Amino acid sequence: MSEQPGRRGFAAVSCYRDRLVALPQRATAGSAGYDILAADDVVLPAGEVTVVPTGIKAYMQPDEYLGIHIRSGLAVRHGLMLINGQGIIDSDYFDNPDNEGHILVAVYNAGREDFRLERGQRFAQAIFYKYLLADDDQPGGTRRGGLGSTGGKSGRIDPVAG
Repeated sequence: MSEQPGRRGFAAVSCYRDRLVALPQRATAGSAGYDILAADDVVLPAGEVTVVPTGIKAYMQPDEYLGIHIRSGLAVRHGLMLINGQGIIDSDYFDNPDNEGHILVAVYNAGREDFRLERGQRFAQAIFYKYLLADDDQPGGTRRGGLGSTGGKSGRIDPVAG
């Protein structure tokens, strides 16, 4: 689906279709971000990272990615943040064989109290971005999909001589 010119959007992953997961929408005409809702009730323990299921996947152009950001009100009032600052969903993550491209958001609760995120609650925003490639770009490796998948288990890449 991501190969069609101008196409980008969201779809429910198959295991959430019967649960009527809401697809992200912009709150206003001037909003850059599409609101992402929690697909399940989740407790975010204080001082811990919790992976929050969204029940959705995203399709986009090959030269785009989807940036995931915590909603600012939750960050300021409750100390919630994405553990990696910004989540990056690559265009080839859509319909990957491991989890169908299900967007899972790793949220760190820096607050002093547990926080209950309720099913259907807006907790993050998604923004589509274009990106540029280096002159001699030659992607390597195999694509597996999933959290931290492109770096393998160690996250290290062997240096190339030259």
